[in-house]
Amino acid sequence: MDNKDLLKSLARLASEGRNPETLHIDRQSTLEILTTINTQDKQVPAAVERVLPAIAAAVEIIVAAFRRGGRLIYMGAGTSGRLGVLDASECPPTFSVPEGMVVGLIAGGPQAMFRAQEGAEDNEQLGARDLQQLELNANDVVVGIAASGRTPYVLGGLHYARQLGATTVALACNAGSAIGLAADIAIEPEVGPEVITGSTRLKSGTAQKLVLNMLTTASMIRLGKIYQNLMVDLNASNLKLQARAQRIVMQAAEVDEETAALALQQADNEVKLAILMLLSGLDKAEARTRLEQHRGILGKAVPGEG
Repeated sequence: MDNKDLLKSLARLASEGRNPETLHIDRQSTLEILTTINTQDKQVPAAVERVLPAIAAAVEIIVAAFRRGGRLIYMGAGTSGRLGVLDASECPPTFSVPEGMVVGLIAGGPQAMFRAQEGAEDNEQLGARDLQQLELNANDVVVGIAASGRTPYVLGGLHYARQLGATTVALACNAGSAIGLAADIAIEPEVGPEVITGSTRLKSGTAQKLVLNMLTTASMIRLGKIYQNLMVDLNASNLKLQARAQRIVMQAAEVDEETAALALQQADNEVKLAILMLLSGLDKAEARTRLEQHRGILGKAVPGEG
């Protein structure tokens, strides 16, 4: 695509348009600027709400992929890529999933997290190559993230994924996007023009973050990583998380600090197991067997709740 075609393409994108409500933001006071930004940000949840059915469809295929041993792979460039990497990196400590179950790819590699590698996003072959290096297979789900919906790096990855039979999802902030047309499921919250023209780290980035939160959180809930509204599969890898684990046991089983601490010790610091032992009266081996029988879903394993 030459420069003239690119200009025409960008001109058609709502996310690249000029926002008539912020034309004079450069003349506003600090409080007025912040009020303007806040007013624009309020539009984002409503845009995400309108695409909840598409998000739900994506969650269903992600859960199915996890259950057959597949992975969730995010890929994007710039802000979109960074948001995917962020969401992926938070899954192991929050839900105790193994490293590599949720993967974030960013155009230009890890260094692009901290320093812009703008040229990398224009390379379709790079998107395919990054998935090849991960040994992508048909069990996986690839989520391509691009506010514009036209990033070549993401398009290349989605085309390659579909060739291998992997399920594909597109997350864009423009309806009828190129990546949406290239994917099995298109999630396209339309947030409109940005406060600062073309700065898609603003409303578009916020919308993407909300959607990514939903994709992983809802998937993990469906897999049994949450009991009631508690993170019962968290990995207590530091002092703060150890204290949180103890507190979760106290809340779920309605016991005091000492009882929760002892249960965690007996359960090898596995929060879910400690809770089931307290709620059921089973010993560790019996409780572990019961959890396995219910696919790790504590709500179904607790006697009288399933």
